[in-house]
Amino acid sequence: MKLDVLSPLPPPPAWYADGLRFTCTQCGNCCTGNPGFVWITKEEIVALAKLLELTPEETVEQYCHKVDGRFSLRERRNAQGQYDCIFLRDEPARSGESDAGGVSDDADGNRITQTRRVCGVYAARPLQCRTWPFWSGNLESEERWNAAAVKCHGMNRGRKFSSEEIAKIEDAEDWPKRPPTS
Repeated sequence: MKLDVLSPLPPPPAWYADGLRFTCTQCGNCCTGNPGFVWITKEEIVALAKLLELTPEETVEQYCHKVDGRFSLRERRNAQGQYDCIFLRDEPARSGESDAGGVSDDADGNRITQTRRVCGVYAARPLQCRTWPFWSGNLESEERWNAAAVKCHGMNRGRKFSSEEIAKIEDAEDWPKRPPTS
């Protein structure tokens, strides 16, 4: 007698089954905060070295440290006591990003230079950076996603990513062809 074996049921749809919106604003908020790790592979170190016009060994020596047998980018403490990625840079805001091309006045008439925070190695940033904000921790629940969105103003606006695109980005082992931060 042949028994019909039931196939396992597909997992319930993710809370983001209809997709999520994200467009990088290049504010740099994802590159600063509490101490952490930006994991970087040997292949990514080679690409980073090429961009920096250094050898891979010089790149590791100057910009990486080893943690439990893996490489992570170094961090530096900023004036606010947060930890910035070693490649996070402040640049004057471009014309149109503030009233006077990066310069404005405060309420007391003092001149203020507006800045934006950018990645100094954006073209060779590691996969971990390229896949933000579609990290497992952020996708765990709508609450976790919205908590991350408080700091990342590009979340919940802009380009809509389908749940299929999100799954590919979340599980990426190589640089996505069209990363969310591009």
